Amino acid sequence: MSLFIEVSLDLLKGFGVTCEIFFATLVCSLPLGLVLAFGSMSRFKPLRYVVKVFVWVIRGTPLMLQVIVMYFGPALLFGWGFLERILAVIIAFVINYSCYFSEIYRGGIESISKGQYEAGQVLGMTKTQIFFKVVLLQVIKRIIPPMSNEIITLVKDTSLARVIIVEEILKVAYDYAAEGLIWPLFYTAVYYLIFVGVLTLLFGFIEKKLNYFRV
Repeated sequence: MSLFIEVSLDLLKGFGVTCEIFFATLVCSLPLGLVLAFGSMSRFKPLRYVVKVFVWVIRGTPLMLQVIVMYFGPALLFGWGFLERILAVIIAFVINYSCYFSEIYRGGIESISKGQYEAGQVLGMTKTQIFFKVVLLQVIKRIIPPMSNEIITLVKDTSLARVIIVEEILKVAYDYAAEGLIWPLFYTAVYYLIFVGVLTLLFGFIEKKLNYFRV
C-alpha cells in the first residue's frame, strides 16, 4: 500500500507539471495566435510574407524538434546558457500552438462574408466596432470545433516535454516502467482520459450555448 501511495503521489506531481504546461500554453498562445492571424492577413506585404513563412516553418516541423531546439539552441548558438527545462518547453509549445491557432482564426475571419462588414458600415459603426460586435461573435461560433480539437491535442502533446527530461506525468510513469512497474502507465492513461473527458464536456457545453447564434 505504501508503494501505491508513493507512486500515486509522484504521478499526481507529474500531472501538476502537465497541467502547468497545458494552461500556460493555452493562456499565451490563444492571444498570440490572433496577433499572428492579423499579421498573415495584413495588407503590408513584407509583414504578411514573414508571418506566413514563420507559420509554415513551425507547422512543418515536429514539435519535439522545436522543444529540443528551444532548450539547446540559445546555449549552443549564442552561449547564453540553458533555459530552465519547463520554460523551454512552454516557449516551444506557445510558439507552435500560436501558429496552429492563427490558421484557425484566419479561416474563421475570412469565412465571414463582406456583407457583414458592409451592414456594420451602413449602421455607422467603426471597423473596430464591426469586428468586435459583429464579426467576432460569428468567428467564435465557427472556430469552436477546430479549436477544441487542437486544445485536446495539446493535452496529449504535453507528454513530449519528457524529451528534455521534464518530469511530467508520462515521464514519471515511464521511469517506473523502466524499473519493472507497469501499472503506473495504465494509471497515467486514466489521468489523460479524465482530463480530455472534462474538456470534451466543456466544449460541448460551449457549443450548445452558442447554438442560439445561427451562421
